[in-house]
Parts: sequence; structure tokens; C-alpha cells
Amino acid sequence: MNIIKRGALVVALILAVASTASAQFRFGVRAGIQTNALHFNESTFDSDNRAGFTGGVMAEFTAPVIGIGVDLGVMYTHRTAQFTDKTPGATTETKTDKRDYIEIPLNLKWRISLPVVDNIIRPYIFTGPSFAILTSKKAFEAAFQNRSCDVAWNVGAGVELFKHVQVGAGYGFGLTKAFEKLGTVGTNGESGIINSRTRCWTITAAYLF
Repeated sequence: MNIIKRGALVVALILAVASTASAQFRFGVRAGIQTNALHFNESTFDSDNRAGFTGGVMAEFTAPVIGIGVDLGVMYTHRTAQFTDKTPGATTETKTDKRDYIEIPLNLKWRISLPVVDNIIRPYIFTGPSFAILTSKKAFEAAFQNRSCDVAWNVGAGVELFKHVQVGAGYGFGLTKAFEKLGTVGTNGESGIINSRTRCWTITAAYLF
């Protein structure tokens, strides 16, 4: 709950930046690929990076001159996690968990102005939270369950080309548990909950009108 409250405070601060009367508004479409892995709280699970995809719409509010603004998106995101369950008594085999989300990233973005070439290329950096709402089924196998909301913090950078095309890359740190398994944990087979957080790389391209 503390994470949700902190996220809400960050969202409020970001929206305050976008509320300036002179802010420039643009909207567009964005799509890309996302490589993610589950980071478990127990060493009895191994996870591999798997590729997924994301796509949707975005809006950008930017304060003129200083180049600081807000990037808000509504994205459909598909994630695939592949992991091996090595808990005592379990059959050692590779399992695949496919998850679909409606993801809402809200980033504070700073576009850096470059003399002479500013109309051609303009780098930017960004950071902020994202809220992914699960739209696929929670339980994909007995004792395995996906959580209904996955909150992450993103950091990244990119370039804007000819004032319309943006290409960026970011890394997301999972703040909440995305997945859990009920049952035995650890090498001694004690009862408990195994959970994991999502870590992901995302590369996207966007066109703003």
C-alpha cells in the first residue's frame, strides 16, 4: 500500500508539471518490443528473459523553452515468462506464463535542446511509474497465480527525429509482486509463498502528430 501511495504522489507531481497554461500538447501512436524476466524471492526458481510486445496510444505535454514535460500512454502489453520450478517434490520442467496487460506508463520527460540540429534530432531522458492491469487469467496452472496489478518504475532515454518520430529504450524495475506460487519453498521443503517481481527492457518507436 505504501508503494501505491508513493506512486500516487509521484503521479500528482508529474501532472502538476503538465498543468502549466502554456504547455504544448501532442498525441500519437507507439509500439515496440519488451524483454522481461521474473525475479523470484527463492533460488529454487530460475527464470529466462523472454520477448513480448507492446503497442497503443500516447500523449505528451511539454513546457516550452525548458523542454520538461509529461509522457502518458495507454498500451496493450504482452509478456511471456519462462522459468524452471526446482522446489522439493516438484517435477523439474520449464514452465511458460503468458500475461496480457493494459499498461499505463506516466513519465516525466526532459527533451534536451541542441543548437543548430534541434529541428532534426533532439535527445531526451525519462523516468516515472507504470501501472499494468492484468487482462488475462490469473491462474495458469495449479498453485501458480498472476497478480491483478503490476506496478513498476521506469528509467530510459531516446531521441526525437524531425519533431515527429521518437525512438526510445527503457528499463522497468518491478515494485510489486507480479506472480506467486503457494506450496513448499526452499531446499528443506517448508511451506510458504514463492513470489517474483518483473524486470524488463522495452524498446519503442512512436509517431506524434
